[in-house]
Amino acid sequence: MSDYLSEPLERHRTVGVDVGGVMVGGDAPVVVQSMTNTDTADIDATVAQVAALHRAGSEIVRITVDRDESAAAVPKIRERLERLGVFVPLVGDFHYIGHKLLADHPACAEALEKYRINPGNVGFREKRDRQFTEIVEMAIRHDKPVRIGVNWGSLDQELLTRLMDENHENGAPLTAREVTREAIVQSALLSADLAEDIGLPRSKIILSAKVSQVQDLIAVYTEMARRSDHALHLGLTEAGMGSKGIVASSAAMGILLQQGIGDTIRISLTPEPGGDRTREVQVAQELLQTMGFRQFLPVVAACPGCGRTTSTVFQELARTIEDDLRRQMPVWRDKYPGVENLKVAVMGCIVNGPGESKHADIGISLPGTGETPAAPIFIDGKKAATLRGPNIAADFQAMLADYIEQRFGQEKSLKAS
Repeated sequence: MSDYLSEPLERHRTVGVDVGGVMVGGDAPVVVQSMTNTDTADIDATVAQVAALHRAGSEIVRITVDRDESAAAVPKIRERLERLGVFVPLVGDFHYIGHKLLADHPACAEALEKYRINPGNVGFREKRDRQFTEIVEMAIRHDKPVRIGVNWGSLDQELLTRLMDENHENGAPLTAREVTREAIVQSALLSADLAEDIGLPRSKIILSAKVSQVQDLIAVYTEMARRSDHALHLGLTEAGMGSKGIVASSAAMGILLQQGIGDTIRISLTPEPGGDRTREVQVAQELLQTMGFRQFLPVVAACPGCGRTTSTVFQELARTIEDDLRRQMPVWRDKYPGVENLKVAVMGCIVNGPGESKHADIGISLPGTGETPAAPIFIDGKKAATLRGPNIAADFQAMLADYIEQRFGQEKSLKAS
């Protein structure tokens, strides 16, 4: 078996960018970010969603700044968040009139930690370079980084048309899809070159190239990484709802991350009606953790179930523990340093239950169908107790809480001393 299947390739070297105290690129770990879907002018709703996203683990949050009312709301949102103790960097997403909004609302320009520019709609024809320049100059004035975010749904049509014409005249023309990919890469790199010519240092530039098909994303970012050392933001745009969006995003970004490409990621899930926006943060964390790049939450190993596990007790217990760990993590990150490295096993029968439980820090092997109604508990690889009776699940949860307090509470005390 090839080594690359067990270990990621060496990270693509990029220039580090400081986004409000969060480092992106360079030697920094891959950063998780997300975006609100509230009307930014609705201060209460936006503050609540930014806080929820950050609490879930989003290290950078992007908000839409599309009109005067939303631009005027940004400094108030920043102030409210800080009063709540939420110090997450806010990124302004600008399209069409970003240059005007930043000029007319200097408090907004200062409150944001990064500006996102789409070179495909920053301006058209003779206005494009002028309005792009105005935003970059504003970033220089306020000492802010910029993400140049190309999106193939709003790709620079002049550039695309020129490349299509050149390709047509070529003796061995590329497909329209290949030309479009090249136009996306060129749009990002040419815009970055222009920003540097204006005076924005490379350490203030992040590039992204959003497409909605897995193979296109892999091809575009592979080429962009080959041709530049800019920090790169990964994201499959319009990924879709539910499992479709999760699978597509994970497939595309998993391959790129395995190749060492990508400095910050967003999982762009379409929320279910009334769904939780923080789901995209959870998926991004799980992708990075599953691939071994970051550790955000304790790992809960649970068997898939079979004919030996007709009782649903282990399924319910595994879900309860996972939900409880995720809910507690915002507090536990500070209270129990290192708790994210905890490994818990919740197994459903005697076949793999005891063995898997021994490999975990703490594990329970519940009785399967027809087995003796007893549940051995293993702590640090050794059998520590056997639970019986109707309260096995609750008893194990209490033992888990005690284990976390004894192990990780002591680690904090030792560090403090």
